[in-house]
Amino acid sequence: MAKGIEIRDAHFPGRAPIDAYGNGGFRFADMSHRGSILCLPSGIHGWDMQEGDALTIASLEQVLAEASEIEVLLVGFGANLRPIPADVKAALKAKGISSDPMSTGAAVRTFNIMLAESRAVAVALIAV
Repeated sequence: MAKGIEIRDAHFPGRAPIDAYGNGGFRFADMSHRGSILCLPSGIHGWDMQEGDALTIASLEQVLAEASEIEVLLVGFGANLRPIPADVKAALKAKGISSDPMSTGAAVRTFNIMLAESRAVAVALIAV
């Protein structure tokens, strides 16, 4: 019997540079994704965040779960730079992750460079 369309969590199982961003999404690995994303050692995952949402420890649960493979987390906050909340920064630091806030565009560019250098980098990107 046909099941119809199966909806799964967005996930690309690998590391890939971000080819383009804008119009509410991202392009990478010959695919596109509408909405925000987390680029982690385990792959690229859909992330339920929008510009203006509060960054919390809970919103970075997947990042913290993969902390042993991440040295730097870049956070692209959208069009404008915002500080990473002190409790979030402390939780990341406790796991050995340094964090750097920036606009989404700057985070994409920095991530692509660090990825090309085979650095232990992850990025949290809010769609613009």
